[in-house]
Amino acid sequence: QLQLVESGGGLVQPGGSLRLSCAASRFTLDYYAIGWFRQVPGKEREGVSCISSNGASTNYADSVKGRFTISRDNANNLVYLQMDSLKPEDTGVYYCAAQYGTRGYARCGYFGMDYWGKGTLVYVSS
Repeated sequence: QLQLVESGGGLVQPGGSLRLSCAASRFTLDYYAIGWFRQVPGKEREGVSCISSNGASTNYADSVKGRFTISRDNANNLVYLQMDSLKPEDTGVYYCAAQYGTRGYARCGYFGMDYWGKGTLVYVSS
C-alpha cells in the first residue's frame, strides 16, 4: 500500500519555526506534485502550499506567503515545508498529499489528490 507520512509537527511559540517533512513509502515521488494542507476543527481543510513534480513551480496561500517555503528532495523521496514566523492562526493538523501527473510531470495544485498522509499537529502558542 502506498503511504505518505508527515513528521516534524509540535508545539512552538509565536515567531518560532518548524520544518515539516513528507516521506513516501512504496512509491517514488518523482512523478507526483505534492500539496500541504491544514485543518482546524470546525473549519474546512485548506491548501497551504504545493510544489510541482520537478520542483520548478510552487504556490502558497496568501496567509503564509513570505513565511513558509516548500521544497523537495526527489533523490530521497522527501518534501519539506519550512515554516517560519509562525502565528497562532497557523495551528492545525498539517497533511501532505500527492497527485500523479501524466507524461512525467505533475502540476502544482490542491485538487484531485491521489494519496494522503495522516497528518501532523502544529500548535503555535505561548
